[in-house]
Amino acid sequence: MGCLLILLALAAPRVVLLIVWLTTNVVERAYGSFIIPLLGLFLLPLTTLAYALVFQPNVGVTGFGWFWVILALVIDLGTYGGSRDFSRR
Repeated sequence: MGCLLILLALAAPRVVLLIVWLTTNVVERAYGSFIIPLLGLFLLPLTTLAYALVFQPNVGVTGFGWFWVILALVIDLGTYGGSRDFSRR
């Protein structure tokens, strides 16, 4: 089930973020309000999801967790850059 969630997150991160947000308290625990995750849902969904999943209460994101957040950010930014290059052709 975990591998299926990861594959779905890479294919449709907005859907997975919305499902995780509605069915668990992971997003509420990582972010204090709903504004940041709502913006993340539209702008950087994979980064928002990765941050919420690696966040630890009373500690935050530490160590190897930052690797996943930065990797998700690179993938999110790559989708924007890739779509721009594709539309130029």
